[in-house]
Amino acid sequence: MATTGPASDAEGLARGRALASPLRMRILRLCLHEPRTNRELAQLLDVNPGSMLHHVRALVDTGFLRAEEPRRGKRGAREVPYRATGLSWRTPVDRKSQLLLDTFLQEIEGMDPEDLTTTRVGFKLNAEHRHELLRRIQDVFQEFIDRGSDEDGEPISIFFAEHPDRQQTRRPAAS
Repeated sequence: MATTGPASDAEGLARGRALASPLRMRILRLCLHEPRTNRELAQLLDVNPGSMLHHVRALVDTGFLRAEEPRRGKRGAREVPYRATGLSWRTPVDRKSQLLLDTFLQEIEGMDPEDLTTTRVGFKLNAEHRHELLRRIQDVFQEFIDRGSDEDGEPISIFFAEHPDRQQTRRPAAS
């Protein structure tokens, strides 16, 4: 994972703009475990290669992707593979929850429901216990991030959302 010092205001704004797209977030996910070329990304995401190059360059210019050693493609052309740096995990983004939700929904669109493992639970917790629960969940995520990828592993994604249970917090009107 890449580590950087505090970003300047201009750098922070540029990074925020670079991440403000579900498509760019999907590019980062696809480049997390293996390097991918512009052509491969365009095919996987059904995007015009010219448009994809614009998105890839924006992510490279802001430090979210790094170019790896060029290689020869199937027809002998020089191709540059890109790999995610991990910087996106530590970069604040405006409307982050909406962006991550939109990205998640795009990634599962058309997926067989049998391929999703879902859990939904409800709790009634005081502030201390709520913070403890969220910290422990984040600690588990961080533990697995720190382990790195399993060479024989299959890429998976986890989307986690915690929110107030609005229906449970509304009180019926007194009669």
